[in-house]
Amino acid sequence: MIAIASDHGGYPLKEHIKAYLAAKGITCQDFGTDSTESCDYPAFGKAAAQAVASGQCQWGIVICTTGIGISIAANKVRGIRCALCGDPLSASLTRRHNNANMLAMGAGIVGKNLAENIVDTFLNTQFEGGRHERRVNALMAIENDW
Repeated sequence: MIAIASDHGGYPLKEHIKAYLAAKGITCQDFGTDSTESCDYPAFGKAAAQAVASGQCQWGIVICTTGIGISIAANKVRGIRCALCGDPLSASLTRRHNNANMLAMGAGIVGKNLAENIVDTFLNTQFEGGRHERRVNALMAIENDW
C-alpha cells in the first residue's frame, strides 16, 4: 500500500498518479487533499508520512507545486526519508543509496509522463545496503540527537 497526498497545487498530478498506479494493480491510501481549493501542505505531508512511519503503508508519494514544502513536512516525521525527485536518476539513486521511503515531486516541475517514470523507478529500485547502510543509519541517528 502506498500513502499518497498533495496540496491543491499537486492535486491534479496526485489524481493522475493514483489512477496510473491503480491500473497497475497498486493500491494507494489517499491522505488528501481532495480538490484544487487552496489548502496548507504540511497537514497532508504529515498524514502520509505518519502512515509510512507506522508501517500502515510501505511507501509514500507526496506532491505540491514544487515538491519542496511537502517534502520538508514529511521529513519532520520520525523515521521518514523523503526525497524530492525531478528525474528518474535521482529516484533510482535515492532508493539505492538513501533507502528513501517516500518520494516527493513538484507538479509544477514534472509533467505526467515524467512523473510516471519517476514513480516507477522509485518503486522498482532496491536499496543496495553495504556502505550505504552505515550512512542511512547515521542519518537516522540524527533524530535521536534532539
